[in-house]
Amino acid sequence: MELNHNQDVYFMNEAIKEAKKAEELNEVPIGAVLVLDGNIVSRAHNLRESEQNALAHAELLAIDQACRETGSWRLEEATLYVTLEPCPMCSGAIILSRVKRVVYGASDPKGGCAGTLMNLLQDVRFNHQSEVTKGVLELQCGQMLSDFFRKIRERKKLEKQRRTQTLPENLQ
Repeated sequence: MELNHNQDVYFMNEAIKEAKKAEELNEVPIGAVLVLDGNIVSRAHNLRESEQNALAHAELLAIDQACRETGSWRLEEATLYVTLEPCPMCSGAIILSRVKRVVYGASDPKGGCAGTLMNLLQDVRFNHQSEVTKGVLELQCGQMLSDFFRKIRERKKLEKQRRTQTLPENLQ
C-alpha cells in the first residue's frame, strides 16, 4: 500500500506540473498524466480557452495522446492522474477507453463524477468500471484552483473600479 501511495504522490506531482502550465496560459489549472507500466505515456493540461474548444479538458487530451502513443483505444492497464475530479464528459471518455484506475486530487462538488456529485466511473450499469482513489495531494490541487479563481475575481474587481473611476460623475 505504501509503495502505491508513494507512486500516486509522484505522479500527482507530475499532473500538478501540467496544471501549472495551464495556469501560465490563463487556463483553469487542471493537469493530467496517464501512466502505463509505471511510465508516463501522456501528459496534458486544460486548453479550453486557448483552443476555444469545450472538449480540450486535460483528461481528454491525455487519453487522446495515450491512444495515439499506444496504438490502441483500450487503456485497460492504465492509471489516469488528474488534479481535479473528472466531469461527466471526461468520465465518459475514461469509461469508454477502459482506463483501469483514476487518481484525483481535489473533489469537484459542482461537476465531479467520480464520487462527489455522482459516480459514473463505478456505475455497474456500464460495461467498464474504474478503480477510484481520491484526495491525493488534495490540498495542493485545491489551493491551486482556489488561488486561480481568487485572482480572477480580484482582477475583475479592479477592472470595475478603474471603469467607475474613469466615468464622468453624472454617469457613476
